[in-house]
Amino acid sequence: MTTMKLHWSPKSPYVRKVMVCAHELGLLPRVERVRSVAAMLQPNAALMADNPLSKIPTLVLEDGRTLFDSPVICEYLDAVAGGGRLFPPEGQHRWQALRWQALGDGLLDVLILWRNERERTQPLPALVEAFALKTRATLALLDEEAGALEAAPFGIGHIAIGCALGYLDYRFDAFGWRALAPRLAAWEQGIASRASFLQTAPTEG
Repeated sequence: MTTMKLHWSPKSPYVRKVMVCAHELGLLPRVERVRSVAAMLQPNAALMADNPLSKIPTLVLEDGRTLFDSPVICEYLDAVAGGGRLFPPEGQHRWQALRWQALGDGLLDVLILWRNERERTQPLPALVEAFALKTRATLALLDEEAGALEAAPFGIGHIAIGCALGYLDYRFDAFGWRALAPRLAAWEQGIASRASFLQTAPTEG
């Protein structure tokens, strides 16, 4: 069986998205994980050989071609598995799934920038508050849509949002997001109990 090589980290929420998709699609045996560090201030030469942006996730296909970033890789894996399983092929269901994916990924973008800022010797208070405001606003919107998330077939939007909420737990535990979005928190309990999420929880390893 031919395998694909995934530049991987146990802490990256974007890598987790890819791994959840691979798990859900039954493709784990075809994905070889390669531990790759992608630090903003220290470009990784080995990673750059496959991705000049020095970012993860990066997927190297069987024929040597490369794909990045997580939305592209996830949709590729869905196509490899036959298509239409995590990415609805057309119509309003597709646009809703892609919209939720964009919300989840966008929330992750905010959280990662927020974490980088708070790690600075002198974080900029206005910037930290802007990140907090965007996070609260996104959680409020997702809380309103928790019922729609519950009713929709499981797909890439659920995965992206679930990974973003998992990152909130991992890096922003003191933020207490569940108190801000109780309906979303109830929905997240179901997502977090799936084997694909349990087996891809972020670790410091």
